[in-house]
Order: sequence, then structure tokens, then C-alpha cells
Amino acid sequence: MHPYNRLPSSGHNSPSPPPSPLRSPRFRHSRSKAGGRFNQPGRTLIQRIVWHLLSVLIRRQGFFLFAPLLYISGMLLYMGSVSFEVVPVISHRPAPGSVYRSPQLYAKLRPEMDADNSSADAISTVWKHSYKGAEWRPCVNKSSGGLAESNGYIYIEANGGLNQQRTSICNAVAVAGYLNATLVIPNFHYHSIWRDPSKFRDIYDEDYFISMLENDVRVVNKVPEYLMERFDHNLSNVYNFRIKAWSPILYYKDAVLPRLLEEKVIRISPFANRLSFDSPPAVQRLRCLANYEALRFSSPILTLGETLVARMKERSANYGGKYISVHLRFEEDMVAFSCCVFDGGEQENEDPGAIRINGKCPLTPLEVGLMLRGMGFDKNTFIYLASGKIYNAEKTMAPLLEMFPNLQTKEMLASDEELAPFKNFSSRMAATDYTVCLHSEVFVTTQGGNFPHFLMGHRRYLYGGHSKTIRPDKRKLALLFDNPKIGWKTFKRQLLGMRSHGDSKGFELKRPNDSIYTFPCPDCMCRSNKTEDARALSAT
Repeated sequence: MHPYNRLPSSGHNSPSPPPSPLRSPRFRHSRSKAGGRFNQPGRTLIQRIVWHLLSVLIRRQGFFLFAPLLYISGMLLYMGSVSFEVVPVISHRPAPGSVYRSPQLYAKLRPEMDADNSSADAISTVWKHSYKGAEWRPCVNKSSGGLAESNGYIYIEANGGLNQQRTSICNAVAVAGYLNATLVIPNFHYHSIWRDPSKFRDIYDEDYFISMLENDVRVVNKVPEYLMERFDHNLSNVYNFRIKAWSPILYYKDAVLPRLLEEKVIRISPFANRLSFDSPPAVQRLRCLANYEALRFSSPILTLGETLVARMKERSANYGGKYISVHLRFEEDMVAFSCCVFDGGEQENEDPGAIRINGKCPLTPLEVGLMLRGMGFDKNTFIYLASGKIYNAEKTMAPLLEMFPNLQTKEMLASDEELAPFKNFSSRMAATDYTVCLHSEVFVTTQGGNFPHFLMGHRRYLYGGHSKTIRPDKRKLALLFDNPKIGWKTFKRQLLGMRSHGDSKGFELKRPNDSIYTFPCPDCMCRSNKTEDARALSAT
């Protein structure tokens, strides 16, 4: 039997595997010779030894299991003999818009910028957009009838800065009116950040506030003594509601009103952002009435603010008394909290730049100047700068003053004696800035926050529904400021387009979850047709 056919025959004639081929005669012949191929002439001793080893290993097929390991070992030995200093290093190129290169861009564009005489009177032509042939006018109606008997007293603590406190005040008016309660003049919570111990009457005209709301919401200075006796004349002993942020008005009716009827005095602390933006028309009307009509700054603040407005208009008389106001958020704490780098050095290069790309870094004074010059405002434009203490002001403000030498601040416009009553009170200083910005022809916001949001709403309320505000696209700006190849004409064309887009966005209606303090249309304002208004005027 053939050695490969070890199974017994099954009765079928299955073909057997072919016999193993005989060895090559050439190979047999070579082996028969003394020494075989290993003694062929022309081969060195080392070559013969290597060939012999390979022959042995090839005949032992297990060698192939170790071949990959031997290959890797050989590569490691080879790499160990090569200096890594010669290996090329792949450098990472920062993403566009991630690096602060504005100083370099300013140096590049400045000659063309200074030579550009094509700018028209931008401040007089900046606002061209109208709301489809109509305007908006304030239409907050005050009640004329008397009020029903009060269900009790509501005392709230307004926390935060000037405009966050303003939110609390207006929301408190709305809640008190909805619950038919008496509102106690809100207490301003002292905060370690703002460090302002001012009371309500230091910031706002308290008597005017009470009188403007007298037919809609009862407002008193304090809780009556006979009620406070129950709490040992200590408001901290009064039951305090801890209300979730953005609670609907129905929550106050279902949860707060029963306790108010029982206790007759309740406290809500903190109260900022404790009422939903979306509420029934009756609640929105009270918010509008409080914010746009009842809240007026106290006499000292109003007097100083109006004085500074008059001085700005006087200095810009050649421009029709029109000036730009800029809210610059480049204080030291703002720069620190932003986690952005502005020195343009090695540290900036190591910064991944995601914050800057997303438009989250505060604009520097230099960038504000570049932006405004690109938008067509020439160096003779008068600017009022609303800001706290600027970070590294001597260095960072220099390029802005070069571009706009007619820039003013409250410290420049007012004497030390005029500013003395306000200097150590951040909210009073902010209220002064608010007044001057409110009456400017153009308001420029460079960073988010309550200050610009309230100003935009207030300006819409005063200027026919148009905010007259420039809100730059900071993501686009980051790309422009980080483009070393851009020329002045291209840069200016991009910025003029951004300005035009801001004009078209001046009229915006409130949408769900929008703040009524930023978008007063249509809750606080009514649309009026220009033709009808003209007819009404001619009839009178």
C-alpha cells in the first residue's frame, strides 16, 4: 500500500494522491559531490556559513513563526543606531482666528487707513433700515382704577450688578401685581465683586417709582410695625421662598400665594432671574411699566449723566451733536476670567485658541479701533467710552487714541469734584455710563452682559423700535484680525458689510425665551403706520 493511503479500501476506486516527486537530479547531483554547493569557487567563508544556516532554517519550517520577531528586533537595533536628531519634526499650524495678531495687522493697515479719504459721514448715514414702512411707539398703559385689598407684603433681595438688580426690581413688580400683593422697596444685596453698598434710593428715584405704579401695584418703604412684631422686627425671621430660576408665573399663584395669605409677609431671596421670560400679557405689561416708565435714576445720577451728554453733544457739534458710545469690557477681571491671551508672544502660540475662534474673547481697545475705522468712522468721530478700569490702560489704550483722538470718558468729561460722590460706588458709575450711552447716535457693544442687553431694549423703546446698536460678529472678526495677508480695501469692505447687517438687525421682535428688557416689541410697543401718523399730525 502506498504510504499516503493508510485507510482500508472501502470498495470504491478512489484515486490515491500522487506520489511525492523525486528530488531534482540537479540537487542529487550536487549533493553527491564533495562539499556540494558550499565549496563553490568565488564564495567567502562568511557567505558559505550564512548560506548553510539559511538552508538549515528553511528546512525547519518552525523558523517562520519567529521570522516577524526577528524582523522587529532587527528594526529596533537599526533604529537604535540612528540619531533621532535627524528625524524631521512636523510643526502644527494654528487654526485661523486662534492667535492674537491684531497689533501686527494694525501696523500693516495703518498707512492705508490714514491715507483713506473715501469715508463719508458714517455717523449720519449708518442707520438706513426701516421696519417695512412702519415704526414702533411705546404703548404701555397705566391703570386708572383703584386697587383691591392687598393679600400681603412681598420683600425681595436684588442681587448682582446694576442691571441684574434692575431685572429683579421689574420682575418683583410683575409678581406683586399678579398676586395683588404690596411690594416692599427691594433691598440691594451687597456683593464682594461689585462692592457697592448703595440702596435703592441711591440709584433710583424712589418717590417717582412709587407714584408711577400707584394704580397698578402698591409699593411701600417698609413692612408695617404691627406685622414685624411677629418676627421680632427682623426680616431674616420672615419665611423665605427658595424659588427656582425661570419659574413660570403660575408657580407663584400655586405655591407662593397660599403662604402669602397665611403669613401676610413673605421674603424671596435671591430673586434674580426667578421669573420666566414668557408670561401672560398682564404680567408683561407690568414689566414694561416698571422698566421703561417707573425706573428713573436718582437726581444726582441723572444730573451728572445729562451734563455729560450735553458736553458730548457740544464737542461733536460739527457732526450735528452726534457721537458714538462704546461699552468696552477690557477690565483686569474680565481679561483674567476670559482665559484669553493678548500679548501675541509664545504663550499665545501655545494657546489652542478655541475661545478666540468662537468669538468669546473680549475685544481689545486696538481691535475696537480697527473695527470702527473699517466700518467707515473716521478719526474725527467723537466717541464716549463706557468702561471700568482698563487693563494695562497706558499700553492698551494708546492705539485706540491714535485712531480716535476725540475719544472721551466720564473721567475726561467731568471734574474730580463732580465725580467724587460716585467714585467708590460701581453701580452709580455704571448708571452714569448707561445714561450717556442711551442718548448716543450709535451704541457699540463689544461683549455680552446685562448692561448692553438693557441698553438695546431701552434704545428700541426710545428710537421707534430700532436699537441703533452695532453688535459685531466676533467670530468673523477673529478671522479678519488673524489674516496677515488682508489689505485695507478688503478689510473695510468686510466691516462695512458687518455694519449693514447690524442695521438690518436693529428691528427685532421678541421670540419665545427672549428677554422683554432687550426686545420690547411687541409687548411694550405698538406698530404705527407712518402715513396714519402724518395724517394725525396734519389734523391737529
